[in-house]
Amino acid sequence: MTIELGLDTFGDITDGPDGKPLHAAQVIRNLIEEAVLADQAGVDFIGVGEHHRADFAVTSPEMVLAGIAARTTRIRLGSAVTVLSSDDPIRVFQRFSTLDAISNGRAEVILGRGSFIESFPLFGFDLKQYDELFNEKLEIYAEVLKQQPVTWQGQTRAPLKNQNVYPKTESGKLTTWIGVGGTPESVVRAAHYGMPMMLAIIGGDPKRFAPFADLYRRALNEMGKAALPLGVHSHGFVGETDAQAKDDLWPDYKRMRDKIGSERGWPPMTRQAFEQEIEHGSLYVGSPETVARKIAATTKALGVDRFDLKYSAGPLSHDKMMRSIELYGRKVIPLVRDMVG
Repeated sequence: MTIELGLDTFGDITDGPDGKPLHAAQVIRNLIEEAVLADQAGVDFIGVGEHHRADFAVTSPEMVLAGIAARTTRIRLGSAVTVLSSDDPIRVFQRFSTLDAISNGRAEVILGRGSFIESFPLFGFDLKQYDELFNEKLEIYAEVLKQQPVTWQGQTRAPLKNQNVYPKTESGKLTTWIGVGGTPESVVRAAHYGMPMMLAIIGGDPKRFAPFADLYRRALNEMGKAALPLGVHSHGFVGETDAQAKDDLWPDYKRMRDKIGSERGWPPMTRQAFEQEIEHGSLYVGSPETVARKIAATTKALGVDRFDLKYSAGPLSHDKMMRSIELYGRKVIPLVRDMVG
């Protein structure tokens, strides 16, 4: 099987040429241009994240992806991630089955809990039910995914009795991944529902996730299920040279990291820590050759079928991201495929 290589973005609010933040509307239009370039450059997948806060422009990934679908021909389109806990699982399916129709079968869903909690108070959900909401909604979604009448009863919503959900997809399938941050319970849950698993590796040596990859495969086997794709999502940036890539990314990556870190009690990021994460951790930054070597090493170590690079980084400019996308599609992807074989 050929390794698939994708890109992810959260629609981070970027700075314009004057150094001031762009309006979210312009960021969304720029994001569509980035996806069009990714399609032309040979990237396999574009994932758009969902957030409900001032530093990210996208609250409705499916709307943005529909805009991308109308201007692309081959790239697959998905969320990164859909926060299922604060959404309606039936509406999630309906929105993505509609996107699947618009894109001629290119839609995918990546379901997750999300690493931010703004959607819970916004949509009237109790954070005390964090686990219960996700578990029950995943149960419902898994039933809806069968595209047969749904009967279900639980605690977090009214029961469903023999309900059909429309529109159904043309193929009868809708590829749905479960995004996992790294707990054994989440890994086993993905296997239980027979869904591909996407590991979000955002810090530290990627090889430390090997036990989760092994657990996933073992759980599928023990449950009598066929092998399923395993993916990795990590941050990165491609430049002409290692030095230029680091210098281009560093100030904006630090701004993003320190802003989120201040909310979560992390210390400010130092240049030394940044370099260390590139050298030994989960930041894929450098020339096309350097980034390709690192992606190939991770995919071999974990036995990964897909790698998605999160190419946006806080205020990092649209122009820099466009160049990174071009290098990723036209240079990194062919190099990785050569290295992985």
